[in-house]
Amino acid sequence: QVQLMESGGGLVQPGGSLRLSCVVSGSMSDFAAVGWYRQAPGQQREFVAAVMSGGWSDTEGNEDIRRGRFTISRDNAKNTVFLQMNSMKPEDTAVYYCYARRTGESRPTYWGQGTQVTVSS
Repeated sequence: QVQLMESGGGLVQPGGSLRLSCVVSGSMSDFAAVGWYRQAPGQQREFVAAVMSGGWSDTEGNEDIRRGRFTISRDNAKNTVFLQMNSMKPEDTAVYYCYARRTGESRPTYWGQGTQVTVSS
C-alpha cells in the first residue's frame, strides 16, 4: 500500500512562507505525477502543482506556480516532493493534500491525510 506523508503545515502570518513536504513510500518513478491539491473551507479541492515523470514538462501548476509565488520541487533520492509557498495570503488557508497518480490514470491514485495551513495575523 502506497503511503504519502505530509508535513510542514501550520500557522503563518500574511506575507510569510511555509514549505510543505510529502514523502512517498516507494519510488517516485512509479508515478506519472506527484503533487498537491488544497481544499479551503466550503470549497472544492483544487489542484496546486505537481512534478511530472516524462511528458513535455517537469512540473505543472496553477497561477501561483506560474507567477512564482509557489514553487514545487523534488528530491528523488528521498522520494520527497516539496511545495514552497511565499508571500502567503489569507486565501491560501486550506488543507493541503499530497497526491500521487499512476501512469495511465487520469485522476489521483493515492492521497495523503492532509496538512492544515492557516494564514492569519
